[in-house]
Amino acid sequence: MEKLMKLAVLIDAENISSKYVDIILSEANALGNVIFKRIYANWTSHVMTSWKKVILDNSLQPIQQYSGTTGKNSSDAALIIDAMDLLYSERLNGFCIVTSDSDYTRLAARLRESEMYVLGMGEQKTPRAFISACDKFSYLDLLLSASHDGLAQKNDDKKSVAVSKAAPVESAPPEKEKPAAPPEAEDPDDNLGSNPQIVEQVLRHLVKEKSDGDGWIFSGKLGFLINRRLPDFDVRNFGYDKFFPFIESLDLFEHKRDEVDRKLIYFKLKEQVGPKKRKR
Repeated sequence: MEKLMKLAVLIDAENISSKYVDIILSEANALGNVIFKRIYANWTSHVMTSWKKVILDNSLQPIQQYSGTTGKNSSDAALIIDAMDLLYSERLNGFCIVTSDSDYTRLAARLRESEMYVLGMGEQKTPRAFISACDKFSYLDLLLSASHDGLAQKNDDKKSVAVSKAAPVESAPPEKEKPAAPPEAEDPDDNLGSNPQIVEQVLRHLVKEKSDGDGWIFSGKLGFLINRRLPDFDVRNFGYDKFFPFIESLDLFEHKRDEVDRKLIYFKLKEQVGPKKRKR
């Protein structure tokens, strides 16, 4: 049995809404075995009420931190100190830091210096500095939106099945999917991994730079490289569950399957055909 990564999930509750808790824990559990689940806030504040039931239901350990100054996030220091204590315990392989605050940028960088895997989670308003300091960054608001869209689609499909059983009708052939446009961020320059133009540009560059002599690159290698270049890239930002359908939707690449193992896929940039010359 494959050895699971041991993780700590540390949540800045003063900076993150309780509506994201299912996504936070789902992303962390998909990555490995969550050993610590700690959440930081001034729990005497009335604005933390929405978190209280969520904490009990998900077995999160609340850490009380009183606010000494109005308007200042009181959780920063407590979360950072705990993260360093857990680092030196040498029990973990990675951390999930859940915040939209750039104050944790140095913490993420320090953990990576100690060869810890760092998954960041936050909203699209998260500054680029923190995103870049993480190995991987997930946009909670995009993932929540995608989960709602998926649920709505399932309900629509059920209704369609019911209608078709009652009165079958002919339907037009489905059009080829295009990447969904994610919600606009406060600063588009911060959210490179959810910007379709930036993603296409980086993919083109990586294929040209890292492909073999014939221009082919293994899909797994391409996926790894773009996540190294854009930590906040995720096909779910564009409404897809898998890497291959997303790449197909861009209409930029040819693909082929390995002759021995048909599950292995390779990509190659399509040849750019110039405009045809007019006949005189």
